[in-house]
Amino acid sequence: MSTAGPPDDGGRRRNARGHERGAVRRPEQRGALAPSQRRRGSDPAREVAYEVLREVAEADAYANLVLPPALRRARLKGRDAAFATELTYGTLRLRGRYDAVLAKCLTRPLDQVDPPVLDVLRLGVHQVLGMRVPAHAAVSETVGLARAHVGTGSAQLVNAVLRKVAATPAEEWWQRLAAEESDDVARAALLGSHPVWVARALRDSLAGNGREASELEALLEADNDSPRVTLVARPGLLDVAQLREEALEALGGDDGALVAGRFASTAAVLPGSDPSSIPAVRAGAAGVQDEGSQLVTLAFASVPVEGPDERWLDMCAGPGGKAALLAALAGEQGARLVANEVAPHRARLVEGALAAVPADAVEDVVVGDGRRFGEEQPGAFDRVLLDAPCTGLGALRRRPESRWRREPSDVPALAALQRELLRSALGTVRVGGVVGYVTCSPHLAETRVVVDDVLRERDDVERVDAAAAVREVSVSPIDVGDRSDVQLWPHVHGTDAMHLTLLRRTR
Repeated sequence: MSTAGPPDDGGRRRNARGHERGAVRRPEQRGALAPSQRRRGSDPAREVAYEVLREVAEADAYANLVLPPALRRARLKGRDAAFATELTYGTLRLRGRYDAVLAKCLTRPLDQVDPPVLDVLRLGVHQVLGMRVPAHAAVSETVGLARAHVGTGSAQLVNAVLRKVAATPAEEWWQRLAAEESDDVARAALLGSHPVWVARALRDSLAGNGREASELEALLEADNDSPRVTLVARPGLLDVAQLREEALEALGGDDGALVAGRFASTAAVLPGSDPSSIPAVRAGAAGVQDEGSQLVTLAFASVPVEGPDERWLDMCAGPGGKAALLAALAGEQGARLVANEVAPHRARLVEGALAAVPADAVEDVVVGDGRRFGEEQPGAFDRVLLDAPCTGLGALRRRPESRWRREPSDVPALAALQRELLRSALGTVRVGGVVGYVTCSPHLAETRVVVDDVLRERDDVERVDAAAAVREVSVSPIDVGDRSDVQLWPHVHGTDAMHLTLLRRTR
């Protein structure tokens, strides 16, 4: 998925603190400490977690991008790295729930607490209420972290607040919070640690896709689970069996080190390991990709087109995961892929992702605005995949900080962009060709409403049964309902909440 419009303000956006959005600053710029510089009394794993939380807050960075280098700088491995990872992601995911607890233990509103102090408190609360850390150790170590980073006075505040938190068991805290909220969705949002507007949108999407609205709690809980690493074995380069052999040789362990995915023939699950140590991943024959993303790509590529099937377009290709799988599939079928990306730096990522794919399967990687393809290259492609920019509400388990950054006001602007892109995709596919509309958001305003609005404008497009296509490519029975479009769910399928609509130009 990629933004298909022009760059904001000619480059990266800046947040309120003046940092570039998503910028990664050097350790000395953000207070990160190398092992030789670490302050006395500070724990390395907690130092890393605090460093990542500050980077997420100050620079709008993504934890999955800044945590791995932080772990390497601190030279953390094994249990220490696992502890730092759980502390970081758990604190980000459950921030809403923990803030509700902190609000009852502080004498001032949370927005009047210095952000670095608040992050230290959140780290402490997660250890006390969400991890198997003895309360005395959690409080003591977090106070030491506070003393090292926010000063002695704030460390005393941290000590007092965390002692109040630890005086009440976690389940009793959750019962107290639930009893104070009368609205069912707001209660689920609070305990499930999602903004209320996100919880309402997810409930509406469940109901709108033929599922029970009562599944909301299970969906929010699934968003808070730690997702396992899922790999894709790119067809024509290697298969899952070969990938499994490589993984066992590289990582050691028993036969459970790598297991096949539930639905996608290309998927393999690698629990608790670093995929970069597998040669096939380093070489690009395999990659990290959610199984839902693989499944919708396989379904899109499997639908027959009328006439030749030689030129494929990935309209919003960055950072390149779907493009690499598409190109591998295209190569097996004698087709060639054009990958388009509006942002030059993301286009370079696409080029890297495609490096291992045979050259005759890739026609070009271009930098351009996808909204112009319909006018500039009408009817030029047999297949067009539009993995549209979206709110990302379907991938909150992988990017937990996104739930706290998105606002309801983001949806209308993204939906307008999605409509423009879908119109362009339908313009650039030839008669008899197929368009796949994909989002990693289940929000109805970004999925069904967008498609319905665009189809009302034209009478030369028909829906293709995406549910039948997904069932056909799935290696095991899969529940995708009885609609022609497909919505996957974390709590049902164990994937990100990917949406797929398939459309065909008829004349």
